[in-house]
Amino acid sequence: MNYDFFLYRHAWRYNMAPDCEPELSDSQCKTLLKKGGWMVRNTFDFDCMEKTNFWYIIKDSFDGMEELSSNVRRKVRKALRNYDYKPINNFVLRAEGYPIIAEAFYDYKVKDRKMNSDIFFDYLDYCFNEPFDYWGIFTKENQQLVGFCTVHVWEESCEYGVSAVLTESKRNGTYPFYGLYHYMNEYYLGEKKFKYVSDGSRSITEHSNIQPFLEHNFKFRKAYCKLKVRYKWWFGAIVRVLYPFRNLITNRNVRAVLKMHGYCSH
Repeated sequence: MNYDFFLYRHAWRYNMAPDCEPELSDSQCKTLLKKGGWMVRNTFDFDCMEKTNFWYIIKDSFDGMEELSSNVRRKVRKALRNYDYKPINNFVLRAEGYPIIAEAFYDYKVKDRKMNSDIFFDYLDYCFNEPFDYWGIFTKENQQLVGFCTVHVWEESCEYGVSAVLTESKRNGTYPFYGLYHYMNEYYLGEKKFKYVSDGSRSITEHSNIQPFLEHNFKFRKAYCKLKVRYKWWFGAIVRVLYPFRNLITNRNVRAVLKMHGYCSH
């Protein structure tokens, strides 16, 4: 049976809009784990009234420039004076995207994951077989691609995926990210009338500041949900043994799994 889950970094995760994810039974989780992986991550009761330990970062309204503070409006306008935001395709990213994302990963404050050309092209292979949009950030002066964002698109919502900008453009006072997110919010919420846009679920590793950035500047909010994680028996045993010592463990990947275990709804 296909539950619309895919295997990512040893964990089964839902591949459709988060508001459509069902609560899986133990038997359904066991069926997935028989196919591989170490755990199943299942989020459900999307945007519930209860304030839980897990959430998605979403935006479900758009009021143009008027919804922004004067400081953010100034930065968006400066970005729009310096950059063009245009749809591109998977092949453009294959040709020009890797140097941009490699530089962005080097700047991440938490070095929890690798980036190399094989990983990047494998990700683009995944995107190619899914309903993805791609947005490029081009300098107005010479139409140089200095940044991009991938967007996983569903029928009535979408999730902003990998975004990256060259360090020079990010730090030269032209605010390319401000223009990018305002432009995409306007397109998906203002023009396409989607129910919401998302920047994904609560960050476990907090390797970038993008979610706090969106909450603070662009009126994104937390859509609380329930989280369950089901493990292969041996991996679950390791997690439960290590969990009381989670604050003593230095390996970032192990700490991330233990943090996620702590976020579960019990």
